Amino acid sequence: MSGFLNSLKEIRRYPSAVIGLGLIILLFAIAIYAMIAIPYKEAVRLWRGGEAVWFDSPKNAAPTYMNWFRGEKLPSTIVLSSDDVEKNVELDEENEMLKISWSHTFDYPYDGFPQELSLFYTSEYIRKNPFMSLYWITPDGREIRIADLILDKSGTYRISQDDKLERRLGGLPPEVGLSADPAPVEAGEPVALPGTYELQVSTLFFEPEGDVNTDFVAYGQVHGLAGTDHRRRDLSVALMWGTPIALSFGLLAAVGTTVTTMIIAAFGVWYGGWVDETIQRITEVNMILPVLPILIMIGTFYSKSIWVMLGIIILLSIFGAGIKTYRAVFLQVKESPYIEAAQAYGASNSRIIMRYLVPRIVPLLIPQLVVLVPAFVFLEASLAVLGLGDPTIPTWGKIINDARTNGALYTGYYYWMLQPAILLMITGLAFAMVGFSLDRIFNPRLRGL
Repeated sequence: MSGFLNSLKEIRRYPSAVIGLGLIILLFAIAIYAMIAIPYKEAVRLWRGGEAVWFDSPKNAAPTYMNWFRGEKLPSTIVLSSDDVEKNVELDEENEMLKISWSHTFDYPYDGFPQELSLFYTSEYIRKNPFMSLYWITPDGREIRIADLILDKSGTYRISQDDKLERRLGGLPPEVGLSADPAPVEAGEPVALPGTYELQVSTLFFEPEGDVNTDFVAYGQVHGLAGTDHRRRDLSVALMWGTPIALSFGLLAAVGTTVTTMIIAAFGVWYGGWVDETIQRITEVNMILPVLPILIMIGTFYSKSIWVMLGIIILLSIFGAGIKTYRAVFLQVKESPYIEAAQAYGASNSRIIMRYLVPRIVPLLIPQLVVLVPAFVFLEASLAVLGLGDPTIPTWGKIINDARTNGALYTGYYYWMLQPAILLMITGLAFAMVGFSLDRIFNPRLRGL
């Protein structure tokens, strides 16, 4: 054990291993943070949610860091709630009427136009539907009537989809016409007008009691740390939660495969005869089986559950080529003098296998185990890219599949596909650098290379 620990200390001599170990620690830190900050059930709810969950997020918005590399500053999403402003309440007791009014005021320092403009409302009344008027005040003092609405209990007014407002704005889409500088517009070149805007909301109730609340959303062209997809979902949820899923899948598959394979090879070598022959024939048959097509068939006709796939991968990988490698090493260890001494003092077969044979090749096991982790991570991502990923959980491969099927590369949404791909590459690079360094540490013949 002391020799094993001393060998591990040598990892400091390899800069690539130190960098790889740092990346692995960072990935595990992200995984732990994701599981604490967003519990599993909440992550599934968010990822499977639609407009009701992501109503205040834009569609296909790039990450906010994209503004760092642009000369023109793209707008971020602005969300304004009536709960955060002071309302002016006027009660006409004689006519039994109630008027509630307020203003949403916000700064707009951007060079581009919003994607959309929407108003979400909820109202409380007994008999008659209330009446709402909306006015838009621009930084240069212009007042534009947006709409007059008859409210239900709850609803959404899509300002950007109002054809009447578009005609009043000279044919410009409302999100452009309401925030455009009037001078360039007359010349046919809409330019965003930065400054302070105001949305005036006035609601008239035809009864002495009533209440109304609104949420005004100006959807930006950039949003969040990782951007959004076609369903308005924040990609940071899937990117963060894809980390623990990828690491757990890769580690469980690598540990389950290598440890089981090593133990099977040890039993075959020790007992020999028909036991060893049976293990070798099963291994040779299994080595020619195509793993990926089998997984595709299982995912298509049986189940896409990530845990079912994990179990099948372990079963198909147990009798892999590793058995041949371990068998060659165990044949040499079996002839060692201390094995004969163990037999002489009456050690049982299982004790000899588990206490004397297996521990001798642990140094060979560790580098291979570390290198196998990214292989299984990429395998899970490949299944998801092929449409065979678990539909209930967010993973890196699922993001890539969604981006591919929705034409992200053809529509310019490169961030959608590149971010999970970069995380996959970082994971593979980190484990590979550590694994190759460990191989040099534990294999004396490679130290001089």
